[in-house]
Amino acid sequence: MSDPDTGTADATDERAPASATDDRPISLADAAELDALVADRDLVLVECFTEGCGICASMEPVLGNVARVTDATVALVNPRDDPELIDRFTIQSVPTLLLFVEGELVARLADGFQGVEAVVAFVESNR
Repeated sequence: MSDPDTGTADATDERAPASATDDRPISLADAAELDALVADRDLVLVECFTEGCGICASMEPVLGNVARVTDATVALVNPRDDPELIDRFTIQSVPTLLLFVEGELVARLADGFQGVEAVVAFVESNR
């Protein structure tokens, strides 16, 4: 959870803080943080997840490996925390992977659990 006064993550956060290095997923709080990240990086893979989603949780180590083996910045966002994201990206199921290249959404994948090889292939084939 984040401290509402400072906006900083406390020790109980299960996901990586926004200051995470590029070799593991970055946790985003809302559409504004997503927009800033996409504007700042050339290649961004975002997992839209929800708390309590077992498949989403099982994707986290996969995404960590994808972050290490590709040059994509990998991020996580919960669209329930910012409903604008649900409409903006037509999120109908989780996990949904969104791939941004030079600020533009170029591909999406909403087919449930995907292994490292499948996600790397998704990133590489759509860059």
